[in-house]
Amino acid sequence: MAVNNCVKYLLFFFNLLFWISGCIILGVSIYLRVTKDGNEITNESLPGIDLMIAIGVIIMMLGFLGCCGAIRESRCLLLLFFISLLVIFILLLAAGIVGAVEEKKVKDWMKKRLEKFIPLSEQPQNVKDDLEILQRKLKCCGLVNGKSDWEKVPDSCRCNATETVKCPTTYNETPCSDKIIQLMENNLEVVLGIAFAIAILLIFGMVLSMILYCQIRKKDGVETA
Repeated sequence: MAVNNCVKYLLFFFNLLFWISGCIILGVSIYLRVTKDGNEITNESLPGIDLMIAIGVIIMMLGFLGCCGAIRESRCLLLLFFISLLVIFILLLAAGIVGAVEEKKVKDWMKKRLEKFIPLSEQPQNVKDDLEILQRKLKCCGLVNGKSDWEKVPDSCRCNATETVKCPTTYNETPCSDKIIQLMENNLEVVLGIAFAIAILLIFGMVLSMILYCQIRKKDGVETA
């Protein structure tokens, strides 16, 4: 039984695109890491550039593995590729379930990671500057406990003149940790959409790799006989 070239080259081009996507993600992530100073506070509370670098490397490795397995018609590489995609799919599914079921625990985990910056008076100046940037952008004050996190409340905590109705006091009362969590929740639909698209690609890759694997095994069995 001959291997279906259509399936073979379809899997090859799928993995080639997969590999190119990994290269793009890795390149952009390294560029952001080298040329831009990330905000230490948001990097601590949310997965950031380091996670993107890891994802880019993994996608590149899987794309290369799939391309080699398809072109060389290697059952070993195809099986390894299939198992890798299956593991990632299970982890993605588990992360989605944990995020939905244990939402409160995820929020508490984020706050605990931010508590390492308290008291602010003992933090280096770059951390204080990062927090002030967040306070102006998100209209919040302090990190976990509100303005009491500061020894001297900075001007970045003050309400704008146009927000006197929403801000009855001189300073914003909402801690920035609450705003960061709210921002994460607002972007949850986008994250779920990306995760769903990745899951479909993983399923598509697993189906193609297993079809090709079975065809190669049957061909090898016929040739041996």
